[in-house]
Amino acid sequence: MIFGYTEAQISGFFLTYGVGAFMLFMLFIIGQLAWQSKAGKFGALVIFLGLGLGMLGFAAKFVIQWWLER
Repeated sequence: MIFGYTEAQISGFFLTYGVGAFMLFMLFIIGQLAWQSKAGKFGALVIFLGLGLGMLGFAAKFVIQWWLER
């Protein structure tokens, strides 16, 4: 036990909230890339779709898990 929590509790917390915070930071980075490259509206959409598609899959995993466990 670390600080009164088990290893499973700590890893579950950081897998949910830590990776979620990292995903928000990645959205900021993708936005910066689109802005600095002067991609325009369509180019920014393509950048967000291309780089953000993996994040959508990660979020869908939590929704599917919630749906199957209820």
